[in-house]
Amino acid sequence: MKSKQIFKLLASAAAVSAGLLGLAGQAQADVQIIINNINAAGVGFNDTTPVDPVGGNTGTTLGEQRLIAFTYAANLWGKSLTSPVPIYINAQFSALTCTATSATLGSAGTTSVFRDFANAPKAGTWYSYALANKLAGAYLGTANAAQINANFNINLGKTGCLDGQPFYLGLDGNHGPSAVDFIATLQHEMGHGVGFQTFTSGSTGNQQGYVNASNPGYPSVWDHYLMGSATGKLWKDMTAAERVASAISVDKLVWTGSNVTTLAPQVLRVGVPKATITGSAAGTAAGLYATGEASFGPSVADAPKSGTLMPIVPTSTADTSAIGLSLGCDPLTGNNAKAAQGNIVLISRGSCNFAVKARNAQDAGAIGVLIVNNAAGVAGMSGADAALVIPTLMIDQTVGANLLAKLATRSRTSSGVQATMALSGTQLAGADALGRLMMYVPNPFVSGSSVSHFDTTATRNLLMEPAINGDLTQSVIPPFDLTLPLLKDIGW
Repeated sequence: MKSKQIFKLLASAAAVSAGLLGLAGQAQADVQIIINNINAAGVGFNDTTPVDPVGGNTGTTLGEQRLIAFTYAANLWGKSLTSPVPIYINAQFSALTCTATSATLGSAGTTSVFRDFANAPKAGTWYSYALANKLAGAYLGTANAAQINANFNINLGKTGCLDGQPFYLGLDGNHGPSAVDFIATLQHEMGHGVGFQTFTSGSTGNQQGYVNASNPGYPSVWDHYLMGSATGKLWKDMTAAERVASAISVDKLVWTGSNVTTLAPQVLRVGVPKATITGSAAGTAAGLYATGEASFGPSVADAPKSGTLMPIVPTSTADTSAIGLSLGCDPLTGNNAKAAQGNIVLISRGSCNFAVKARNAQDAGAIGVLIVNNAAGVAGMSGADAALVIPTLMIDQTVGANLLAKLATRSRTSSGVQATMALSGTQLAGADALGRLMMYVPNPFVSGSSVSHFDTTATRNLLMEPAINGDLTQSVIPPFDLTLPLLKDIGW
């Protein structure tokens, strides 16, 4: 399952209270990771609520299970990375941003950045604390200081905070469709903490340390590998204005590191999901369109669909999208139910989870769903519903508006517009035509998520997308993932 998850860079270490508790997650081989539990007594990692052991996690209180899971995830990273310097993480549970249908699962980031230290591979370049220590072979700040801050959502699964979808604390990945895998969340956040991030602002384009035009700061090591495919420039060579434009370029920011590019064919699927529009009434809307694919229901790789395209129309002002389509958040009734029966339906993004929209369409007899984005471009779609057996794709807002105009003269059950949902071509899913991984740069800019994640169009799903997917494997290497290859590109 894929829940909305937001990464937020933390700029400075949290204050550590007296009576700090520590839990060492030491790997069998390559790097020691030490977790500093900074929650108060009875809270978060110290919660004494009794629980039953689950999925190989033998803890008997909620706090103990959370700590055991964190140690397990730390051991996974410890076995993947090499460093002579231990990595200290300040960790806690606290209240993070929530709604009933989405939530910030966690946040993590380096506590400090360093440049021009001994053995730095690139001059005038910022590195995260843990990576800089590894490259220097020694602590660059205060000995044993935390290099990473990590924070996790204490309210997850409660009313008003991704209702009914709590963290699953088992170690076996058997979280099911109604829980969020805590191990995957921990791996994701630690990935950010060890350097899967840029310190250059995507919203202003300013580099870390910016003062003014005469003193513009320095690029992150990430900026040496981020390329705007529209300009052919690396982020380190762009102006601030060019970086701002690149950070909302939808599908035109790519990673140029050789490890990721070389290994991507071992991980990503060949062929990208597209929607083909034909039919006597299609007119200027006819064509082959890029789409984003859902992480729920069958893939169009396994279940391509063709059929008449029918719009789902608003039933109230609250149900009306910007282009005039229904949001599809309520069960389809009346003419909308008739329109859906045996057809592919057109619904707008917004207000509720993608899987809810698809389930409402399926329950009304639809054979496929095209969801129109509420912004430019397309994206992968999150959600979970094991009962979904029809495919769902996302199309661009402008394409959707054009389609809706062509559907204006339809009958209740037919439109003269046909849609085919299937894979197309030999391009890797989540990469550009040259095989370079695309980074997540939606328009508008999403603070805390844009730039510092792989794009959501990647298939198979990757750990460092901006949302946690239910099919992650706990591996960060090919053929399952590309996180470690990217970290190798920047110096790990």
